[in-house]
Amino acid sequence: MDATVILPILKKKLAFLSGGKDRRSGLILTIPLCLEQTNMDELSVTLDYLLSIPSDKCKARGFTVIVDGRKSQWNVVKTVVLMLQNVVPAEVSLVCVVKPDEFWDKKVTHFCFWKEKDRLGFEVILVSANKLTRYIEPCQLTEDFGGSMTYDHMDWLNKRLAFEKFTKESTSLLDELALINSGSDKGNQQEKERSVDLNFLPSVDPETVLQTGHELLSELQQRRFNGSDGGVSWSPMDDELLAQPQVMKLLDSLREQYTRYQEVCRQRSKRTQLEEIQQKVVNWLEGPGSEQLRTQWGIGDSIRASQALQQKHEEIESQHSEWFAVYVELNQQIAALLNAGDEEDLVELKALQQQLSDVCYRQASQLEFRQNLLQAALEFHGVAQDLSQQLDGLLGMLCVDVAPADGASIQQTLKLLEEKLKSVDLGQQGLREKGQSLLDQISNQASWAYGKDVSNENKENVDHIQGVMEDMQLRKQRCEDMVDVRRLKMLQMVQLFKCEEDASQAVEWLSELLDALLKTHIRLGDDSQETKVLLEKHRKFVDVAQSTYDYGRQLLQATVVLCQSLRCTSRSSGDTLPKLNRVWKQFTITSEERVTRLEMAVAFHSNAEKVLQECPDEPESINDMEQFDEIEAVGKSLLDRLTVPVVYPDGTEQYFGSPSDMASTAEHIREKIKLVCLKKQQLRQPEVCPTES
Repeated sequence: MDATVILPILKKKLAFLSGGKDRRSGLILTIPLCLEQTNMDELSVTLDYLLSIPSDKCKARGFTVIVDGRKSQWNVVKTVVLMLQNVVPAEVSLVCVVKPDEFWDKKVTHFCFWKEKDRLGFEVILVSANKLTRYIEPCQLTEDFGGSMTYDHMDWLNKRLAFEKFTKESTSLLDELALINSGSDKGNQQEKERSVDLNFLPSVDPETVLQTGHELLSELQQRRFNGSDGGVSWSPMDDELLAQPQVMKLLDSLREQYTRYQEVCRQRSKRTQLEEIQQKVVNWLEGPGSEQLRTQWGIGDSIRASQALQQKHEEIESQHSEWFAVYVELNQQIAALLNAGDEEDLVELKALQQQLSDVCYRQASQLEFRQNLLQAALEFHGVAQDLSQQLDGLLGMLCVDVAPADGASIQQTLKLLEEKLKSVDLGQQGLREKGQSLLDQISNQASWAYGKDVSNENKENVDHIQGVMEDMQLRKQRCEDMVDVRRLKMLQMVQLFKCEEDASQAVEWLSELLDALLKTHIRLGDDSQETKVLLEKHRKFVDVAQSTYDYGRQLLQATVVLCQSLRCTSRSSGDTLPKLNRVWKQFTITSEERVTRLEMAVAFHSNAEKVLQECPDEPESINDMEQFDEIEAVGKSLLDRLTVPVVYPDGTEQYFGSPSDMASTAEHIREKIKLVCLKKQQLRQPEVCPTES
């Protein structure tokens, strides 16, 4: 039974197979009853059609029938259940009658089903829609029963109609193609002498039928209905799974018969095509095609010109490609004829095939050579343009005066300059390689001239290539000369900045020595020996400072020489030199004061130690009392000097050490003066020490 015959009935959706399955993998047949009276004959026809779709294996697993009686009366539901006994008695395993919210008379319904249970042959249960999931998984129920399975009845019906239509058309087409192909095999010898007759064409277009079949197969293989947007995924129904192999089998048969049919048509037209080979392929390749290549010998004088020539060559290649495609197809046909041709045709076909191959290969080789030549020219001009831009950038960098802020920026600029020069060297080397490769190809160009003299064209190309290479070499040489001058200048500037930096460092070191002299060189020694040691250390300390000062002066003199060479003014000449002289002057004054104090301390300690160490039992060894007075005077002068600051030419003052340090030194001197006074009293009792008064 075809769906088109009962299409109005099927559209009513009196029953449907949603694709869902029960827990025993049996199909679920749904009968949605409505408020209107259901036509039992139409329902029976619908069930017969639906039950004819599944395979016998699927039917053997049994059906679960859902009778949706929520919108119907009990009598109708009962009639439908009883009708199932006649339509599908063996296949029905379970009938689930979905009861309405206002339930029928329980006594009547229960009695009726119990009474008919043995006679029906299947179990009938009454269940509400929300409890239907006790028997069937929710994913296998449609949305009408609270499930998640999406079912589109019209989509399913359209697929069935398309499947049946394709089956009918493909079967009819297969019969026609088989008849045509078999007739061609029997009358092959006679068909050689006559052209194709329209009577041998099939009634429908095979391509259209094949396309329809592929579209149908794609639809059947989809995992969701096209009309159910946003629905959840579902597995194809059994009728679709069953239809897929049938469609694929028909498609395979159609392709096989259609291929044979196409072969029959090709065999009928081969002779005609072979007769046109000389006119369509050979004549064009040897005529207009060859003439196009003879006129194309230039390589261009720039990237744009080479690209224009490439574009023109691509147009020529495109025209040749069309004829090459014809050659490939015809060559295959000639090969087929050689395999199945008569002996008298072999010599003629082989000669024709050889002639065609020679012409095509010669043209293809010339096209490839021309393409390679233009590609090499484009690469040469590209490298030349890049090198020219690099030289312009290097020249621009050399034309800008260098005015960096410090030596580090000079070093960075010098590094960038060297990198640019290295890049230019690499570019020049690449240009020579590309140019030599292009010249080699041009020297071989004469072999493709087809007798034409191309010496003038080649000479122009060679002169252009050599001219570009020589021009780039001259520009590079000029830039290298300028780089040498700039490099020397920048190295002198680096040396200038270094001298200025080191001179500033010398000033800083001299300042640190001055600070150390004032803050740490404060001790005068506890005796003459220690004081002499301190005096010697101080002289060495002064030597270090003198070396630092001399080093700074030498650096500043070097900056003056470098500035004269660079014709610039040094910042050090107006700033660092006064600082150096000022710090050195302060250091000299401070050092002299330190020497004076140490020398006074040596004199004081030496004389004091001399009188203190003389034996008291020999007073005659002491010359006179004036010596004691002199020692006391030196000690007092030293004490007074400790309290006096160092005064610099600019009027500033600095003290040696802290007040506590000076107090400690002064206290030690006073103690020694007391010892001298005591010694003096021992020698002359009547006199009293001035420090005690």
